[in-house]
Amino acid sequence: MAALAPPVAAIRVAVRRALTDLPSGGVLVACSGGADSLALAAATVFVAPRLGRTATLVTVDHGLQDGSAARAEAVAAWGREVGFASATVVRVQVAGRPGGPEAAAREARYQALTEVARQQNAVAVLTGHTRDDQAETVLLALARGAGPRGLAGMPARRDLGGVPLLRPLLEVGREQTRAACAVLGLSPWQDPHNTDPSYARSRVRADLLPALVRALGPGVVDNLARTARLVAADNAALDELAGAALAAARRPDGGLSVAALLGLVPAVRGRVLHVWARELGALPGALSHRHVAALDALVTDWHGQGPADLPGGVRVLRRDGRLTPG
Repeated sequence: MAALAPPVAAIRVAVRRALTDLPSGGVLVACSGGADSLALAAATVFVAPRLGRTATLVTVDHGLQDGSAARAEAVAAWGREVGFASATVVRVQVAGRPGGPEAAAREARYQALTEVARQQNAVAVLTGHTRDDQAETVLLALARGAGPRGLAGMPARRDLGGVPLLRPLLEVGREQTRAACAVLGLSPWQDPHNTDPSYARSRVRADLLPALVRALGPGVVDNLARTARLVAADNAALDELAGAALAAARRPDGGLSVAALLGLVPAVRGRVLHVWARELGALPGALSHRHVAALDALVTDWHGQGPADLPGGVRVLRRDGRLTPG
């Protein structure tokens, strides 16, 4: 028996690890037809049945390019051919959604994946984000001053509308997914958006990350991805501390005790204020560092100033030793 090619083996091992701890049930693979998601899909359709699971495939047609419908149908046809229990195309409407084109497409895609997963009672959705995607995400976060949450990159697991979203390939390099596709005789689609310089991620992928590799060596990709893992662990610890601190600072009227907040270290206090602001209805996507800083000033730099205005029409003021919506 011929030895299994290392890239194929690495991806199958990554998928097996991701599926092992899930409750019983089927999984849904998101596949665009690119090398990363094709390699993921090929590994999942091999591994899932051997773990007693069904695997289904969905490809999202964003309708943003000529020929996108035919390409999506081809991906679904491939999925049925290689043994997925089902392979479907979901068409989404991107125009009219808030944010830039990348954010709007991502929101539409994740919404579609959530709906299909619920319809199929899938216990998880799998996407093909790789270690290189993680490194790009960290660089973009650095450039945008996103802070620890941004530097933590993409989590290997997150909640997607009540369904776990898994990224099994965050420890796998993009070159490995391409090599796996070549070994398996798969022909990935090259998304022109990935090389379109009008997108920040495309510029990072084509110019910035290769320049860093040339300057600092190939280990920079691993190091950036490792940074994301380390920061994510720190975030989890700080979030736990902030949860306890928020509970201790709450007042019966829904406000927060200024005295309790003053006793917190800034890193924890900022997280408490961020979570509380979201509870009050501040729009998560628009809630920024400057809004949290305005709340913090009501605690640490109080000189009788007026309320802090938060996105979503939420106002917070200081009154009688506590922060309260007003």
